[in-house]
Amino acid sequence: MSVDPMTYEAQFFGFTPQTCMLRIYIAFQDYLFEVMQAVEQVILKKLDGIPGCEISPVQIRKCTEKFLCFMKGRFDNLFGKMEELFLQLILRIPPHILLPEDKCQESHPCSEEEIQLLQQEIEQLQEKYKTELRTREALLAELEEQKIVQAKLRQTLTLFDELENVGRDRGTNDFREGLVFLVQNSRKLQNIRDNVERESKKLKIS
Repeated sequence: MSVDPMTYEAQFFGFTPQTCMLRIYIAFQDYLFEVMQAVEQVILKKLDGIPGCEISPVQIRKCTEKFLCFMKGRFDNLFGKMEELFLQLILRIPPHILLPEDKCQESHPCSEEEIQLLQQEIEQLQEKYKTELRTREALLAELEEQKIVQAKLRQTLTLFDELENVGRDRGTNDFREGLVFLVQNSRKLQNIRDNVERESKKLKIS
């Protein structure tokens, strides 16, 4: 079987020529097996009609298989020549023939240098596309981070609003003054705690 992919022929026929030849080979081979089975059945019937015949069906099967191997070898040899003829002449599209969808190549031929330039341009466009894709992914990730920050900011503003409402309920009109008052008291409590810790250390040492 030919190893040439014959892609242009496959584009024209809708199937690869090698596949076509393989199917023909299998069809002929199956037909050969069927013929040999039919011949074997006819021989067995003829022998049943001969009185005193000492030829057994096993002997007939061995002879049939031997003849089948002989025929298959001859068939493979002939099919190899037929396959070469079909793939080289009958199913082969000549190099100077173009398919209808490729006719534009005649009016717009491209040299090897032009094809290389086009390939380089395609590679550059692919790299630009990949860069833009990475940039887009980075922007989307940053947008997600901004959404998280905005959600946390809303939570913080909500907390401030709740603290301001609590201050109003307790008689503090200005939230900033209440916050300053809380910070000052916090610092006083921290100083008292530090003093207590120092005194306790002194008592432990004494």
